[in-house]
Amino acid sequence: MLVNDLRPGNTFLYDGNIFVVLENSFSKTGRQQGKVSLKVKNLRTGARVDLTFTGGDKVDKALIEKKDMQYLYNDGSICMLMDTETYEQVEIANEKLEWELKFLTDGTMVKLTEYNGEILGISIPEKMELIVTEVEPAVKGDTTSGAQKKAVLETGLEVTVPLFIKEGEKVIINTNDAKYYGRAN
Repeated sequence: MLVNDLRPGNTFLYDGNIFVVLENSFSKTGRQQGKVSLKVKNLRTGARVDLTFTGGDKVDKALIEKKDMQYLYNDGSICMLMDTETYEQVEIANEKLEWELKFLTDGTMVKLTEYNGEILGISIPEKMELIVTEVEPAVKGDTTSGAQKKAVLETGLEVTVPLFIKEGEKVIINTNDAKYYGRAN
């Protein structure tokens, strides 16, 4: 596959690693051959890097398989997932899921990503509903617009929420930046 054809979301093999394209740009000056600049994420390590190629360079396409799975539990060192069709269970080391663990509750549906049988990680929904387990008391008289307080969610994640949020309420959290998105119905 030509690097000129890579678009965000495409996966490819390069230098012994599997990458997914986050951003791409092409530049050409004068008579020189064009350059393709890519912002990519290494699917094995999670590291985000910039790669630059010459316009005609080729890379191998990586076919990533995705399976619907249900999150069962975390025992402190591994997470257990179950295929909802075959009931096959899969273990993933917590180190591979540091970010995702902040949002997972028992029964959450996720997508397991694999390459040739190698488990790369999971994809979680962009927005998740979580229950507030602790909130700071609102300070009387603090009525500035957009006033916020700290809250702890059922997964242990700490976020800032508006003053009107109470303990036991469900809130929606954006999983890209771990910020409060809104109240759940």
